[in-house]
Amino acid sequence: MSINNDTILPANFIRQIIANDLQTNKHNGKVATRFPPEPNGYLHIGHAKSICLNFGTAIENNGTCNLRFDDTNPEKESIEYMESIERDVQWLGFQWAGLHHASDYFEQLYQYAVQLIEKNLAYVDDLTAEQMRMMRGTLTEAGKESPNRHRPIADNLDLFARMRAGEFADGQYVLRAKIDMASPNINMRDPALYRIRRVHHHRTGDAWCIYPMYDYTHCISDAIEGITHSLCTLEFEDHRPLYDWVLDNIDIACHPQQIEFARLQLEYTIVSKRKLNQLVMEKHVNGWDDPRMPTIAGLRRAGFTPKAIRDFCERIGVTKQNSWIEMGVLEYCIREDLNENALRAMAVLQPLRVVITNYPDDQVENLEVSNHPQRHELGKRIVPFSKVILIEQDDFAEIPPPKYKRLIESGEVRLRGSYVIRCDEVIKDADGNIIELRCSYDTETLGKNPEGRKVKGVIHWVSEAHSQPAEIRLYSRLFTVPQPDNEDNFLDAINHDSLEVLSDCRVEASLAAASVENRYQFERTGYFCLDAVDSVAGKLVFNRTVTLRDGWVKD
Repeated sequence: MSINNDTILPANFIRQIIANDLQTNKHNGKVATRFPPEPNGYLHIGHAKSICLNFGTAIENNGTCNLRFDDTNPEKESIEYMESIERDVQWLGFQWAGLHHASDYFEQLYQYAVQLIEKNLAYVDDLTAEQMRMMRGTLTEAGKESPNRHRPIADNLDLFARMRAGEFADGQYVLRAKIDMASPNINMRDPALYRIRRVHHHRTGDAWCIYPMYDYTHCISDAIEGITHSLCTLEFEDHRPLYDWVLDNIDIACHPQQIEFARLQLEYTIVSKRKLNQLVMEKHVNGWDDPRMPTIAGLRRAGFTPKAIRDFCERIGVTKQNSWIEMGVLEYCIREDLNENALRAMAVLQPLRVVITNYPDDQVENLEVSNHPQRHELGKRIVPFSKVILIEQDDFAEIPPPKYKRLIESGEVRLRGSYVIRCDEVIKDADGNIIELRCSYDTETLGKNPEGRKVKGVIHWVSEAHSQPAEIRLYSRLFTVPQPDNEDNFLDAINHDSLEVLSDCRVEASLAAASVENRYQFERTGYFCLDAVDSVAGKLVFNRTVTLRDGWVKD
């Protein structure tokens, strides 16, 4: 694994636990973590926190971190999801020490289940899922034992082998742990370990018709891989006794330590895979990588950078207390990164034609403009200037509002990196709509204000003849309320104005060679990236990553 040192995690309780473990030589001086996603959807911003924590913890302590797919539910899993997960982890800047799958261990998991049966710690049950739920009890009432709980060991071994051989229908039997039906922790009331499910597995094919449950699989997979610290979110805290019980009752040398931390809850988003899948399947968004989605793929397509996401994960920290993080924190991190690193360019989103009447008809000046006002090492670019240019429609006002510093009739404004122009005439169509401005330019003002002359307004522009046509997509938050998960129906909180598509935009000539690897600050407009999916030769498509300032802050 390798990554820049700027991803070192700030102090947190997990670091303190690991420091103590290293001091006491608890795990023979080793730190081994893992990131264990289920390949049943695309990763989201919450997974990014877990990725940064697991890989970052290993890096800090010269340890290892595995990527392991928990592929025990083939009905909902696919190769597409696995490939997307690998891509996302690497894009964030991490490389796993080992790539594993729970399915790698299916035979070992089966043999450990046989061990539990032989120790009279597991039994085959024929109760239905509904019957088991009814007999499980409540938080204040003990559960009831299954009539099959005291089935002889030999019978359980025989039935379990026949389950594996495919003799029974789906759901006819399950293998359950024999723990304590009166336990105050409902997870310990004889949980299911295996179920029958005839589903083709993308890695093992039809070799298995029984599949292990997550709580049983996860702890054993950790132990097989020699994981020392199994970091997971708080919803697994009540599952830790089962994690420990399984490992304590099978013949395996390694016993990882499970440590829970608060999951990421980000305002104006949802991070439920089921609900994200619903958004995709019902076409409320345009796929898992829609830039409005909180998936890593969506954030990447929106123009977010790995550095910004890692910075965000560092800033929010690691705690034991669930809390909501303001979306503004994530947007601040990407603005900080892009302000420093994004190339500058000019784009006119809603063009207004300007004819400079005193400029020679056939003359073109190739103006040299800096790619970044502070980062001189990023070089310069050529911006053509000609007789007809385009400016933003709202950079001209016939009746200007108070403190308006842009172009008005008989007024002057500076064109970014170019000349001062004066509006001499406004041309309208038969309906009274402005279709063109006729202006004059001052030949002595290229890149400067003559002595004694002050022009306050500066606007961006592009040459009509040399600019490139582009579609620009203005994305904003997908939901209108901070915590859409708390709504009776989260779909009712969808922001139907979360995407505005502008089709007649023009961008400066240099962007004909725009790269999906670069990010751009369109002067006075926001931060943008070239869409990696829809942009093709002759059709530039740019996605807005974030505005220049937080427009959601209340005045």
